[in-house]
Amino acid sequence: MRVVVALGGNALLRRGEPMTAERQRANVRRAAVALAPVAREHELVISHGNGPQVGLLALQAEAGLDAPHFPLDVLGAQTEGMIGYMIEQELGNLLPFEVPFATLLTMVEVDPADPAFAKPDKPIGPVYAEDEARRLAKERGWSIARDGDAWRRVVASPLPKRIFEIRPVKWLLEKGTIVICGGGGGIPTVYGEDGKLRGVEAVIDKDRVASLLAQQLDADFFVMATDVPAVSVGWGTPSAKAIRRASPAAIGKLDFASGSMSPKVEAARSFAERTGKTAAIGALEDIPRILVGEAGTLVSNGVATIEWASPETLTLFQE
Repeated sequence: MRVVVALGGNALLRRGEPMTAERQRANVRRAAVALAPVAREHELVISHGNGPQVGLLALQAEAGLDAPHFPLDVLGAQTEGMIGYMIEQELGNLLPFEVPFATLLTMVEVDPADPAFAKPDKPIGPVYAEDEARRLAKERGWSIARDGDAWRRVVASPLPKRIFEIRPVKWLLEKGTIVICGGGGGIPTVYGEDGKLRGVEAVIDKDRVASLLAQQLDADFFVMATDVPAVSVGWGTPSAKAIRRASPAAIGKLDFASGSMSPKVEAARSFAERTGKTAAIGALEDIPRILVGEAGTLVSNGVATIEWASPETLTLFQE
C-alpha cells in the first residue's frame, strides 16, 4: 500500500514549546516511532509542516540588522532541508540500514493573482500576547491574527497548482525509497511576465499540497497527523462531538476553524472525492491504528453520512 503522511508543524513542535534544535529532534524522534511500523509494511511518502520553524528562521534573520533579508520561499527551502534531515536520521535509526531515504526540495507553483495575497491568514512562527504581537507588527510590517488564546504572525497562503518534482518522487518510490517532500507546503513559486520561474513571499498550506501529492502519486491512503486525536465539532465545549467516520459531502457541511482544522478537512475531502480512497485526520501516535481504521477521523465515499464517536471515545480524545 502506498501511504502519504502529512506531519503537522505543530505536531513536530508543540504549541508553547521552546523552539530549540533539541526539542525539534525529540519531537521528530517521537514521530519516527509512529512512522517506523508504517515504513516496514508500506511505501511511504512523508510531508510536514513548517509554520513554527519558518517563523523562527524569519525572526533570526531579522535579529541581525546588518544581515541581508531572506524571503519566505528561501526560508521554506531551508526548513525542508532541516526537518527532512532530522526525519531521515531518526527514522533511519529505527529501520534496517538498507532502507534508502531521500529528502527533495519541492517547488510548488501558485497563481500570482491568487486572492490569498490580499488577505494573509496562514499563521507562522511563535505565539505572542496581544500587546507584543501588535508591537512586532508595527515594527516589522507584519500582518497578525488571533490564534486560540494568543496571537501570531500571518502570511499569504495561496492554493497549490502544480508540484514540479512529482516525477522524481515517483522514480524514487519505484526504487523502494522513503521520500520526504513537499515540506511546509513546498517552496512557493510563480511564473513572471518574462516566463521565468521565481519564488514568492508566501507559505502554502501543507495539507492542501499533501492532498495534491497523494492524488498525483495514486496513494492508497492519505493521513494528516496532528496534535489532536480526531476532528471534533464544538471542540473544547461541553457539547463537543468527535467524528469517527464521514463522507466527503457530509463533513463538508460542517464548520471548522479556518486556520487549523478547516484546511485539513478540505484536503481530506479533496483526496477522498477525487480518488475514491480514504483520507484520515488524527494523532501522530495513532498512525498505525489509523491505517487499520481503529483511530482518527476517516473520510471516504464508503460512508453515507457521519458516524459520531461514542461518549466514552470522546472522553479519551479529550484527555
